[in-house]
Amino acid sequence: RLDFNTQTYLGSFRRVHNAFPLMSNKGVYEHQRATTSDKRVFLLTRSSFLGQQRYASHSWSGDVVSTWDVMRKQLAAGLNYTLCGIPYWNTDLGGFFAWRYNNNVNNIAYHELHVRWYQWGVFQPIMRSHNSSPVAVEIYQFGKKGDWSYDALEKYTHLRYRLLPYIYSTSWDVSHNDGTFMRPLVMDFAADSKTHEVGGEFLFGRSLLVAPVTRPEVTEWSVYLPQGADWWDFWSNEKQQGGQTLNRCVSKEILPVYVKAGSILPFGPKVQYSAEKNWDNLEIRIYPGADGTFTLYEDENDNYNYEKGAYSTIRFHWDDKARRLTIEEREGSFPGMLKSRKFKVVLVGQNSGTGDRPMKGGKTISYAGKKKSIKL
Repeated sequence: RLDFNTQTYLGSFRRVHNAFPLMSNKGVYEHQRATTSDKRVFLLTRSSFLGQQRYASHSWSGDVVSTWDVMRKQLAAGLNYTLCGIPYWNTDLGGFFAWRYNNNVNNIAYHELHVRWYQWGVFQPIMRSHNSSPVAVEIYQFGKKGDWSYDALEKYTHLRYRLLPYIYSTSWDVSHNDGTFMRPLVMDFAADSKTHEVGGEFLFGRSLLVAPVTRPEVTEWSVYLPQGADWWDFWSNEKQQGGQTLNRCVSKEILPVYVKAGSILPFGPKVQYSAEKNWDNLEIRIYPGADGTFTLYEDENDNYNYEKGAYSTIRFHWDDKARRLTIEEREGSFPGMLKSRKFKVVLVGQNSGTGDRPMKGGKTISYAGKKKSIKL
């Protein structure tokens, strides 16, 4: 039996018991680095404490129940978690215990819950399905091509992989600039008092506003767009002013996502696994309406040489008034780095750079590490 009044070196056990995972993860991290220094440590844990991110620990919220109410609570939990300064968090996509659906993956009602949770997962630091037997959630459990649930899961899986250049660069920003992935709106729009009460939306990185659908059988979803920026609907490229609430039509394949005006988004190739293809022909989307910057980060992917400076950054700057994109000189280098590449640049509009569709139009730029500037 735990006696929370037992005294420890730092005070009562009641005061310090939550710090246990901090020390536990520290021990694993330090010893693993000492013995396998050529591989990055990754720790998956369901417990965390302030400062634990320094030990390469990623927290998931435990074995939660598969219900819509729990999904809504998980969203609030994740955003509160990130406000504590711990950036790496995720939830079991679809929930873990599907008791409400008789542990039957063929239950069509479970399909909708799983798809909506999975869509949200694209915009979590780690996208991870984790479910209790006998429920198996591989994509082929949800039908075949042409079935709505299968098609939705395939669509969002591909979207996650295409966003990898943005996600990996964001992870560098999180580490280098003490940032976070899931950003409650109040973090970036504190001057807009309405964001203080919005708990069902967040920014993923600094450009993408995400509003997960957390109720069943809805055809519209209320989305608040913060004041202080204009916003592009990711799926339709319809531009909206900030400071208003919209009712977005949401078929089962649509998760409301808006892109902040001035954003520069790099899209990677369509792949089956993260390192299948080089990033030698990235699609660079410019969402006009404001000036913007983005820094593309690259390294060797799985060692600690970046701590010794073995990485590169390429800074993009968009001058909205001049309609000019400047790609600055590459900084840094690492073994195996792409020394020359192409960027396919598109200025987003009604018929260009829409959602997950293949890009139409745009300009191709050859880049070998020296400063380039083009007018769009």
